[in-house]
Amino acid sequence: MQRIALFPGTFDPITIGHLDIINRSLRLFDKLFIGIGRNVNKTAMFSEEQRLQWIKEIFKDEDKVDAVIYEGLTVDCCRKVNANFILRGIRYVSDFEYEKAIADMNRSLSPEIESIFLTCLPQYTSVASTLVRDVLRNGGDASQFLPEPVVRSLRRAN
Repeated sequence: MQRIALFPGTFDPITIGHLDIINRSLRLFDKLFIGIGRNVNKTAMFSEEQRLQWIKEIFKDEDKVDAVIYEGLTVDCCRKVNANFILRGIRYVSDFEYEKAIADMNRSLSPEIESIFLTCLPQYTSVASTLVRDVLRNGGDASQFLPEPVVRSLRRAN
């Protein structure tokens, strides 16, 4: 059986912290889907199409990575892409407590799908999309936290 994982999130925008988790997970999985989830409780800064385009550009040379936009339960998206793992990144202990509660719920809904947690490297602990959006909204330079294709795109837009 292939080891297929879904890495769900909003990726608004995708950051170097996300890339750290994605790149280190590629040794673990045969295929990784980056799932751009629609969250009705959040107002996105960037369109789903823009986020999808960034991800596809970043990983254009990596056959093991694909991206999808989904709505609804993460376990339903897993079924659609035949993923048997959910990948999540952990920065702090508080992240683990939150992620464990979600993993427990997902396990109750779909016991065949296992959640896998990777801790980020220390240099990426403070890199969060929420903070990056705050920097961008306030006219700051967030380029040190973003992959090059995102930086280029944002410079073209300004």
